[in-house]
Amino acid sequence: MDAGGSRTRWALASAAGHIMAEGNVDGLSALQLATPAGRDAVRAIFATLAGQVRALARPAAVCAGLTGFGGDGAQLAAWLAELLAVPASAVQLRNDIEIAYLDSFQPGQGYLVYAGTGSIAAWIDAAGAFHRAGGRGVTLDDGGGGFWIAREAMRHIWRREDEAPGAWQDSALARAVFAHVGGSDWDASRQFIYGQDRGAIGKLALAVAASAADDAQSRQILEQAGVELARLALALVSRYGARPIVLAGRAAQLHPLIAASMRAALPPELFLRQAVAQPHHAAARIAINSSLIPFSGPAASAPPGPPRDRP
Repeated sequence: MDAGGSRTRWALASAAGHIMAEGNVDGLSALQLATPAGRDAVRAIFATLAGQVRALARPAAVCAGLTGFGGDGAQLAAWLAELLAVPASAVQLRNDIEIAYLDSFQPGQGYLVYAGTGSIAAWIDAAGAFHRAGGRGVTLDDGGGGFWIAREAMRHIWRREDEAPGAWQDSALARAVFAHVGGSDWDASRQFIYGQDRGAIGKLALAVAASAADDAQSRQILEQAGVELARLALALVSRYGARPIVLAGRAAQLHPLIAASMRAALPPELFLRQAVAQPHHAAARIAINSSLIPFSGPAASAPPGPPRDRP
């Protein structure tokens, strides 16, 4: 399974590694364990997922990639073991970016830039050590991710409203955003921005992308998102040398301008490929025999770090 800010995807793989079934439930974060309400929500999502899976088969082993996971997963593992009827020893938990990386590369091969609700660049070296740039959380940065795109749009719209009240009516971006949030007054925007979780806010980026054909400001935001993602890749290149780069994540797929502007911001000699990530498939295959993947990343050896959010 692969748990992100806006949805949690699962896949069942046969012993031979073939994906037999897949599905999705609501998003979650390991950070929700910090509150009783969050714990109840996570367990409820796990129960829904387990119901979908158990209706098809009884799994033998589980690998779960979780956003916000920093290494302490005893409670999460216990719930998954109970609900999926597997031994606790058959459940392994990892940070979601580790699983996403292994969906694109074998250790040591290249850099993954992932744009979901948040953004991060990652490299797992040949020795299994995990290296990152970004992924510090949407409050601090996560430039180029869905939340960042949504925040940039809202900021532009309301600054313009400060200067010329009612200007939103002539803006395709503002009209799309206000349709998404459910109203054109400040109360509707305030409730949306300050009353929703990160994943829900990140989905507002869909409205930004939808208005790009008719709005120059939308295009500028999407192009700047690509520049932000290029910065993450270049941070790893400057530290560890040139390697192929894969761009993945739902936010990266919002509009072609994002990948195009990222490509333009990178040196021409760097190879860039955009991919549709299927980390839940990678997790299912890792569950078959984790010894096939030589990895000792943050879930096993590094101290807990800040969350990386994504749809």
